[in-house]
Amino acid sequence: MARILIVDDSPTETYRFKEILERHGHVALEATNGADGVAVARAELPDLVLMDVVMPGINGFQATRQITKGTDTAHIPVVIVTTKDQETDRVWGKRQGARDYLTKPVDETLLMAVIQNLIPNK
Repeated sequence: MARILIVDDSPTETYRFKEILERHGHVALEATNGADGVAVARAELPDLVLMDVVMPGINGFQATRQITKGTDTAHIPVVIVTTKDQETDRVWGKRQGARDYLTKPVDETLLMAVIQNLIPNK
């Protein structure tokens, strides 16, 4: 069982991810914007972060960079999950420290495979 932080400003997307994660035995933490996502990551030290990109204030790229470059959070894998599917977005996301990049709508099997790959003992 892993503790996974969902950072997304869409209640519908958050609900869907939470439902999938809990069905697979994981605990879902939530944040509705990038700044809160960084704060929750620092406070809770989740096993993995699912990060949306398009959010008000600090966007997902900026939040990913803060988490992956932070001394206390650099070990936490971040997976960007977004509707932005351009190759330049993928490259930029990886440059910010994201370990993987998925586009919405995300297939449940693929999502769980990525999570299992990044945190295999959970």
